[in-house]
Amino acid sequence: MSSNLTAVSETQSSARRWLIAKMRVITFFIVGLTVHVVFFLSIFDIYFTSPLVHGMTPLSTQMKPPASRLVLVVADGLRADSLFTLLPNGSSRTPYLRRVIEETGTWGVSHTRVPTESRPGHVALIAGFYEDVSAVAKGWKENPVEFDSVFNESRHTWCWGSPDILPMFAKGASGDHVYTHTYPAVEEDFASTDASRLDSWVFTQVKSLFQSAKSNSTLKGSLLKDKNIFFLHLLGIDTNGHAHRPMSEEYLNNIALVDKGLAELVPIIEEFFGHDGRTAYVFTSDHGMTNWGSHGAGHPSETLTPLVVWGAGVNVAQRVTEPQPYEDNFLQDWKLEHIRRVDVNQADIAPLMASLVGVPIPVNSVGVLPILYLNNSDQFKAESMYTNAIQVLEQFKIKMQQKKETTLSFFFTPFQQLTESKQAEIIHKARILIQLEKYNEAISQCQSLISLSLEGLLYYHTYDRFFLGCSVVLGFVGWTSYVILVILKTHASLHRHPHFSKQRSSRTVARLCVCVAVMITVFLLIQRSPVTYYIYCLLPVPVWFFVYKESGALTDLIRSAPSLPLWKCFGYFVLVAFGIELLVVSFFNRAMLTLGLGVLSLWPILTGLFTKAKFRSLSWFLGCLCLSTFPLMPVVGREPNLHLVTGAGLLTLFTSACFLWSSRQRTPLHFRDRRQFFSQMLLVAVCACVPTLTHSSLQQKRGLPLLNQIISWSTLGSSIFVPLLSSTRLFHRLLSIFLSLTSTYLLLSTGSEALFPPVLSWLMFVWINIEQEALLAQGVSGRQELSTIDFSANIDITKIRQLKLDDIRRSYFFVFFIITAFFGTGNIASINSFDPASVYCFLTVFNPFIMGGLMMWKVIIPFIIVMCTFESIQVATQLSSRSLFLIVLVISDIMALHFFFMVQDYGSWLDIGTSISHYVIVMSMTIFLMLLSVVTHILTSKRLHLCESPKMHFP
Repeated sequence: MSSNLTAVSETQSSARRWLIAKMRVITFFIVGLTVHVVFFLSIFDIYFTSPLVHGMTPLSTQMKPPASRLVLVVADGLRADSLFTLLPNGSSRTPYLRRVIEETGTWGVSHTRVPTESRPGHVALIAGFYEDVSAVAKGWKENPVEFDSVFNESRHTWCWGSPDILPMFAKGASGDHVYTHTYPAVEEDFASTDASRLDSWVFTQVKSLFQSAKSNSTLKGSLLKDKNIFFLHLLGIDTNGHAHRPMSEEYLNNIALVDKGLAELVPIIEEFFGHDGRTAYVFTSDHGMTNWGSHGAGHPSETLTPLVVWGAGVNVAQRVTEPQPYEDNFLQDWKLEHIRRVDVNQADIAPLMASLVGVPIPVNSVGVLPILYLNNSDQFKAESMYTNAIQVLEQFKIKMQQKKETTLSFFFTPFQQLTESKQAEIIHKARILIQLEKYNEAISQCQSLISLSLEGLLYYHTYDRFFLGCSVVLGFVGWTSYVILVILKTHASLHRHPHFSKQRSSRTVARLCVCVAVMITVFLLIQRSPVTYYIYCLLPVPVWFFVYKESGALTDLIRSAPSLPLWKCFGYFVLVAFGIELLVVSFFNRAMLTLGLGVLSLWPILTGLFTKAKFRSLSWFLGCLCLSTFPLMPVVGREPNLHLVTGAGLLTLFTSACFLWSSRQRTPLHFRDRRQFFSQMLLVAVCACVPTLTHSSLQQKRGLPLLNQIISWSTLGSSIFVPLLSSTRLFHRLLSIFLSLTSTYLLLSTGSEALFPPVLSWLMFVWINIEQEALLAQGVSGRQELSTIDFSANIDITKIRQLKLDDIRRSYFFVFFIITAFFGTGNIASINSFDPASVYCFLTVFNPFIMGGLMMWKVIIPFIIVMCTFESIQVATQLSSRSLFLIVLVISDIMALHFFFMVQDYGSWLDIGTSISHYVIVMSMTIFLMLLSVVTHILTSKRLHLCESPKMHFP
């Protein structure tokens, strides 16, 4: 009786210990997730805060402007070369604009900035500043921050075009003087029979306005007033470029249609205003487009856009005989070397329009007035440039005052190149030069003041960058150190020693940490810092306190050193360090993954596993080599090849059938499971055909078939739930997951990337098998046959082993395969790698959020395959899920720190932006893997008809 009570008591005690351990795991998971979210968001606070300041007074030149009205035409997605290049026979596809360039106007190239998307492009054109990346994420149509624009400063603005662009300028304007006319959003259809009808609609609406004004005295009165702007947003070129590529007949014909529309519209406008010569015209584009029909990054085809300006107050074409100061060969290619070319930055167009029509320059504008476009008196040019300089200087003054008010006086370091005395000196000198009619010298002084003001704006905008960066690095290093100590303490076989003095001194350290936290809080309160500053500065305090508390593990490691294989440990450390560096380099050069897979393919040979498992080692070797070909394939610019999608479906069916045939003896399938696998394989066959049928229908201008759309969305919706209906046997569940995800991946594929999941899954299958051989080679007892492992089976905690050195290699393999899954065929590291054709099976009407979500799911699918494999390896190698994942966290955090330090070292914004994007990717990946670890555990171990949770077996 007493022995039974003792057994019950021991069981209860074990259950209690297991429950406490489980709660610690959950707590660690929540804390770790929170810390990584903070580190992830920190990069946006440090590098992507809004550059806008408020409180400036709008300024305008007091002299009479040359134009009473301005027509702004933005051909969305138009490349500079597509407009300026002549046809093979020497004629132009845009004869009207070509005549303007050669006779009546001034032309040049407008240089845009990354991201080359419609919203930031239009903000730069119309408001004169470059919107930060985070603002785009906060809202596509709405204004995430308030800003001034040329439209807001106008008397009236009439707009026609896309519902994705016009509303943000209407809602950003004070009053109700901005009138928008948009077509329904469903018209933005990539499967449209002819997207150029969007532009035809705009031209028709504009003509209708002037026609109706003839019989509407109120409207006519408004149109005849000065300071009016007419904005035509032409989306057809961009839509045709996405759907058919910029070299297609549809894209080029759309450009010709726009030219014809302008040729018809300009005489109508001139006639309405009685040919008064008071109308200025600006024709440009928000961004260009790559040869493969995408935009968003910094390729010249995306950043070089055309600018043609003519009409009132604009210089006519200037003939030149000497070489022009441009290093590119565009002038020769475009046969325009005899006409003066005047390039501008995209934001410079806003002050140009404001100067022409006589409205204040938008108060947030950082553009510099391009004087060479103006055909007016030298005094007007000098006064306009002076106004531009004062307008930019006002932003600098307010930015400096804001920073001064939130910084302790003895800590504040002003921008030395533009002190208050220097400002007054330049302004006074410029004013005197204008009075003395030395206009060119005055313009030079104003340009110098603008340059210094812009440098000062950047200085104060990045004032806290170093301080915040140090805080984040301190917290990041502390967190990584803490995770390493937790691994040593709870998952490593070290000689444990009591640390009584440590327990006593930790109270003293805790008091010290509280004092430090109070001092930091008071310091930030005095400086009136934002709430996020408190998080970044206070987070390192508790993190380093816990590092101190767990530092006893480091003492245990030192004392255990004599019994450890030091040379072997050192070798593992060196190999992992080189491996992490290879992964970092792979973010810049994907071919490094090919090199890494080549080295990984030799692993069984180098470790002696080849002699014990020749077939599995050979399969591993071939799998690595096949997978290594994918990083060598181009991410962007691929032509669709739907035959490869069909081939990938057949390969999936073949490998699945082979597996089911080979495993029928070891693990017989129940009738229910056979029926499910047959249904899933049938769905794969259907999904392999749907893309071909869909694209065929689109090419024939018949639109997206409804049946194909229903199949696509149904497959997507069921992809996560269908595997939960299958057997929880290891390979049966993995096969069900593979078939379900591959079905969706095929629908999102247009070419060779469809082959990636089958090849990756084959290698993952081999990895699970070969890890069993590696475990056997290490002499681990109690190894379970893979065919008998059930994810939902009882877990015997007595068989959970401690970490070994080889587990570091397993964790590194996992991180390597995760990076390979991300960069293998396409990714979101480069915005322009997105091809809208990938989502045509689901929708063709432009919707950035749904399309982006579908592409994200495409990126995630290989992740899930690798995660499920890793879950299987943890079960098969008798490790707790926490132990291996802690090593993964350390590796990914070291990579993130590497990129964070690279951001600090780089000088150019392009290099900084690249490293920031890589940091964001690694942090997003880490956060996502933490969340996905929960999903994959459910995906592998749960079955829908089972209500009870897996039970623990306590000895």
